[in-house]
Amino acid sequence: MNFTGKTALVTGSGRGIGRAIAHSLALYGSDLIVADINIEDIDLVKQEVEKLGQTARAIHLDVTNQTSVDKAVAQSIEEFGRIDVLINNAGVIGGPNWEDRPIANDSDWNTTYDVNTHGIGRMIESVGPHMKSNDYGRIVNIASVAGRIGSVNSVPYAASKAAAISLTRSYAQFYAPDGITVNCIAPGLVWTKMWERIAVRRTTALTDDKGMSTRESFDAFVSQTTPLGRPQRPEDIANAVAFLASDLASGITGQTLNVDGGLTMD
Repeated sequence: MNFTGKTALVTGSGRGIGRAIAHSLALYGSDLIVADINIEDIDLVKQEVEKLGQTARAIHLDVTNQTSVDKAVAQSIEEFGRIDVLINNAGVIGGPNWEDRPIANDSDWNTTYDVNTHGIGRMIESVGPHMKSNDYGRIVNIASVAGRIGSVNSVPYAASKAAAISLTRSYAQFYAPDGITVNCIAPGLVWTKMWERIAVRRTTALTDDKGMSTRESFDAFVSQTTPLGRPQRPEDIANAVAFLASDLASGITGQTLNVDGGLTMD
């Protein structure tokens, strides 16, 4: 895979999966726009990308705000001249204090959809016209296996990720005539700050997990559900993203690839 001469914009790239995606694309030669709502995190990732020999720019981005989205896209194009690759990774599990509620409230529904679904739409619709003018683009959205199988403990999150899978198909059809591919990754169980919040709820709400640490709860869930018997690493997701964003995948669009250790098989 070779991204030399290409520029990628990665949302939610300040930590976890997004950070690993930025590293992976940089290793394959891409310049990076690392974008996140937490500017301190992306300043560090910018430095890491530069140490890998690539040009990087850290941009504050709130995917729930159209003005912020359009400004970030405009700044990226002004500085790099083009955006070849868009990775929509920004995501949330729920609203503030989600882990303390046994049942989701309106904040959880509104927040997850605004970030996980509408946030992807805002980014694609802002970057899309630029990609169309270049007759080239690779878009990869990050969903979740929860969008495939549902989740009794985080219904709004699972629903928002199912919607992300659906909108991937819709945008793939819309942009196909322009040579732009739109695909999706559905990660399995990755130990991140988001999963730590899930584990907080598991250790307080589930009898079997009470008394466990958050990491012990996570590891127990992995062993119960994942045939490969290990959690996915951020790098596992990043490698799959790099493939779908590369020209090796130029004939693939509208697809969702599960990267979950066999948790789902379809």
